[in-house]
Formats: sequence, C-alpha cells, structure tokens
Amino acid sequence: MFQCSSLLAVSQKATDVVKWISLGAIALFVVILVITCIKGKRFSTTDIAYAGVCLAASFALSFIKVSPVQFGGSITLASFVPSLIYAYKAGPVKGTLAGIILGLFNFISDPYILTPMTFILDYILAFASIGLMGFAPKLGKLPVTAKVVIGTVIVFAARFIFHLCSGFIFFAEDSVWADLPQTNMFVYSFIYQCVYLPADCAICVAVLVVLVKTKVFDKLLNVMGRGRKTEEKPEAAQTENGADEVNAEDENRK
Repeated sequence: MFQCSSLLAVSQKATDVVKWISLGAIALFVVILVITCIKGKRFSTTDIAYAGVCLAASFALSFIKVSPVQFGGSITLASFVPSLIYAYKAGPVKGTLAGIILGLFNFISDPYILTPMTFILDYILAFASIGLMGFAPKLGKLPVTAKVVIGTVIVFAARFIFHLCSGFIFFAEDSVWADLPQTNMFVYSFIYQCVYLPADCAICVAVLVVLVKTKVFDKLLNVMGRGRKTEEKPEAAQTENGADEVNAEDENRK
C-alpha cells in the first residue's frame, strides 16, 4: 500500500540535503537584511523587528494544528494571520521575503520532501504568496474588511495552485498509495488540497475580519507605522540641523 523503501530512502536523503540548504538560506537572508538595514536603503530596523515578531507568531501558531491527511496538509490556528498583517502593512516585496523565511522555518521544523521541485512549490512559492497581501491596500476605495478578505483569498488561491502542482508530482511518484491510475493524479491532488486549505483559509479570514471589526487591526497597523515614523524623525532632525548650520555660516560670511 505504501511506497517502497527505496523511494523513501531517496526522499529522506533529499530532505536532509535541503534542510541544510534551508538553514544556510535563512542565515543568508539575515545577513542581507542586516546589511540593507545598516545602509538604510529598503529595510529599517523597525521593519526587521516587526517582521521577526510576526514570523515568530505565525511559526508558533503553525504548531497548533489538525492534520486530516497524511504526509502534511494541516489546518492551523490562523498561522498565516500575523504574516498577512505584516504583508498588508509592509507591502508585497517585504511580505514575500517574510513568507519565504516562514516557509523555510516550517520546512526545518517538520522536513519532508519527495523531490527538489516539491520543496520549491510547497515551501518557497506557496509561502511566498503571502506577499500578495501587500497589494490589498491598493484595492481602491473598498472597505478595509473587503480588502483584507480579498487579499487573504488571493493568497490562499495562489498557495492552493502551488500545492496542487506539488501534489500532482507527489501522487505521480506513487508516494502515498501504490498503483494509482496515472491519469487521475491531478484529481487526487485537487481533492487532497481541498481537505485542508479551504478550512485554513476560512479560519484566517474569520480571524482577520474580527480583528478589523474590533479595531485591533487598525491599532496594529498604527503601531507599525508609528515605529517607522520614529526612525524617520531623527534623520529629518539631522537634515534640519544641517540646513540651519549652513544658513548660519552664510549669515556670518555676510
């Protein structure tokens, strides 16, 4: 019924290799973020701090889960919500990077892949879709509730597609049940994803709607924005002081 031991051995070997690659990738991400923070180009220390808090919250919530299917596919306690909030505030680029890091952490905590391609689909692209939430604030004059709901549904729709492609590869290798008809691999993968992803999406939507209705969502965004403004003020003050010094020197010359 289950896949032969040789395929499992190959899968375990690939998992171990990719696990170490993931650790190296996370370390590289941290170094890049620190460098860009020091240079002050794209990421500020506030951005990194809030990203870290949101990622930690998402990662912790991912352990509170129900697994209705074998070999992955868990319904979590709104584990995407903190990262979605960060992406909504920080934008698509920063949200995408945060999503990739979250995916790598999820892989390291419970590593299992069949091929390198399934790793890319399940842990890189599927989690990178969190960045799509960064486009939600740009949806015109729609209410915040509608923007949040639409953004979340788009994120999970993209995630569904990536997991669907990965599942097609997974079932095509007979990695769960042997002798499955090859012509039905897409159907098997579709049903597999439908068992848990819609429920996970519904939980995230419900939590975000509650946060919006109770004004908690706005408060969280304001806190993130206030931290960013606090960092910008010293720079503005230095600029103003520098301009005052130049004006004073000009007056003295006159």
